[in-house]
Amino acid sequence: MEPEPATERDVRALAARHGLDLEPGTVRFEEAGLDYRVAFAAVSGTAEQWVLRIPRRPDVAVKVADERRILDFVRPRLAAAVPDWRIAGPELVAYSLLPGRPGLTLDAAGQPVWHYDTASPEYARSLAELVASLHRLDAPAAAAAGVPAATPDQVRQRWAADLERVLGEFDVSAELMARWRAWLDDDGLWPRSTVLTHGELYPAHLLLDDGDRILSVLDWTTAGVGDPALDFMYQHLIAPPASFAATVRAYEELTGRHEPRLAARCEALVAAGPLNYALFALASGEPEHRAAAAAQLRL
Repeated sequence: MEPEPATERDVRALAARHGLDLEPGTVRFEEAGLDYRVAFAAVSGTAEQWVLRIPRRPDVAVKVADERRILDFVRPRLAAAVPDWRIAGPELVAYSLLPGRPGLTLDAAGQPVWHYDTASPEYARSLAELVASLHRLDAPAAAAAGVPAATPDQVRQRWAADLERVLGEFDVSAELMARWRAWLDDDGLWPRSTVLTHGELYPAHLLLDDGDRILSVLDWTTAGVGDPALDFMYQHLIAPPASFAATVRAYEELTGRHEPRLAARCEALVAAGPLNYALFALASGEPEHRAAAAAQLRL
């Protein structure tokens, strides 16, 4: 890959190579993403705002086609808006800006800035409606369309395999090892069935209206047919217990599905964060991420 575009001029030149003419002086950057550098800009001669995602590494660039298949499957089937990639290649992904404002952004110091009340009943209900609509989609059809898919047994087997891979590359503290082994051994912490999941329904990936309802969903890189608990994990981590319970209750009313021990399953997934980061570090091949992952695994 060529060096990452560092200036407005670089981004405008990159966009121009793909047939997109950006208005000078309108490019602004969002640096929070580990996988993509994100820029926002207006198209020349119009008021139309576009999002430009620039892969930071080759391992990200090769996944662009996979994410596009996910988006093409989800877009006509989900009530919330999802990106419609007009440009999708190994050096640039670009699409028209979606409606809504992020639920969460980071300030210049990297600190979170919340744009909604995490106890909002409107958000809790809207999240339940989004998750319900996603989990009701036809999982076999998604798999046939090229969306990554796993059975319940495969979900558990992949986590076990991932743990063994990380153990082969890093020193892991006894406390983390004990927790992860207990998780893998506990039948009640694993799904009975799998559904189409987004995988990272984090407020930074959700665009809201002024009433805290979800209008758009971004960043489908981790989507696939997998553990339903993934789509409740961040609500459990961020929201007050009553708001998490409200989301689960509304989801059950909408779908008729009951996920046993859902809070405990969410806690286990959150606790697997250092394991996930170690896998990311290995995929990226970048020494700074490997060092940071090693430090987390020794805690």
